[in-house]
Amino acid sequence: MNVVFDLVGSKWKPTILWRLAEGDRRFAELRRAIVPITEKVLTEQLRQLERDGLVERSDDGGFPRRVVYGLSDDGAELERVLDAVGHWGDAHADDIRERRAAAPRRSGTPAA
Repeated sequence: MNVVFDLVGSKWKPTILWRLAEGDRRFAELRRAIVPITEKVLTEQLRQLERDGLVERSDDGGFPRRVVYGLSDDGAELERVLDAVGHWGDAHADDIRERRAAAPRRSGTPAA
């Protein structure tokens, strides 16, 4: 399981994978779909996901340049797992918020 968290344990990687599961996208389309991610962060995250074999980048080399990102087979398989995690989170979100609100505050502990 540590490998999975290493691969997608950032703020944006699961969202990128979810968006690419909807279909292949050009960079600008992906950025608009993931507001408020910055161009720099999206570029870094896509490069890491591509390096790890979860995202594929295709470039037709034409003009204007057309680069498209999509899920690899491994990325699509992992996205299905993340989808299940997302459903669990949706089903339990209210209970988690209530528990956090009811928990005693300790000094030095950030609020969730």
